[in-house]
Amino acid sequence: MATIETDPAPNGGDADDDPAIWVNPNDPAQSIIIGTDKRGGLAVYDLSGKQIQYLSDGQMDNVDLRDGCKLGGQTVAIVTASNRKDNSIAVYKINPQTRTLEDVATRKIKLEGAVYGMCMYRSAKTGKIYYFGTSKSGDVEQWELFESDAKVDAKKVRNIKLGSTVEGCVADDELGHFYVAEEAVGIWKFGAEPEAGSDHTQVAKVGDGRLFADVEGLTIAYGKNGAGYLMASSQGNHSYVVYRREGNNEFVKNFRAGAGVGVDGCEETDGIDVTTANLGPAFPYGVFVVQDGFNDKGNQNFKLVPLQTIVKL
Repeated sequence: MATIETDPAPNGGDADDDPAIWVNPNDPAQSIIIGTDKRGGLAVYDLSGKQIQYLSDGQMDNVDLRDGCKLGGQTVAIVTASNRKDNSIAVYKINPQTRTLEDVATRKIKLEGAVYGMCMYRSAKTGKIYYFGTSKSGDVEQWELFESDAKVDAKKVRNIKLGSTVEGCVADDELGHFYVAEEAVGIWKFGAEPEAGSDHTQVAKVGDGRLFADVEGLTIAYGKNGAGYLMASSQGNHSYVVYRREGNNEFVKNFRAGAGVGVDGCEETDGIDVTTANLGPAFPYGVFVVQDGFNDKGNQNFKLVPLQTIVKL
């Protein structure tokens, strides 16, 4: 059951899409959720669901972040998003005092194709940070992010080609995998390093009785010693699918996010995110955050589900 929901999106219709969770290292109960509004920009919410910032910066579709990044002599969390308005990479840092986003893109970084979704990757081998941009054409662009005059610039390092629309993706920083959801086909697994090439395997297939098109958001719940879970949004039947993170990503379970006390359930979910961190009294074992396509209290929003009610780590 969902226990908390965010304020509704500022814009109506199919607006909210993808969340990203930032764990506050100083006070985890003061962590935030960053949510995309593809009709207007980015919203930032606290763990009670209250909106604390809104940036009208474009048609933001997917969002992701990595903390522990060096920028201007400081260690910061870098947030990136796919801006469909101009096919660019939006780049921010999180101000830990205000828990808000500050633009740190050194320039307008435009992808070569029309961007749709995205995710980030930090290499355990080199420490470099990457941005994967996905598209409705099936093309995936991998860009290396790097510091330039205390801001963030990028250069393209790799192309991947799939046969049809891809949006949701996630990278496993520790194991070096890149997973991408081909919406009408299934989930594919590539190497995440730029030199990994085009070799890939299919993790799950639409029509296997567990996964229903469209396959949307992907996220990883990190466990110990390479264990944990790969989680996917099975939009076609309003459910979520859990696979093992390790090995060949064996199927674990399906579940739905039902209504809780004063919070409606979730349908037609796009993006998802998860953290296994202790976020304080409300989410001591982590939280699973999902976009709700049909919020019963108005515009779309995001729902928060205690992670321990789904899986144990």
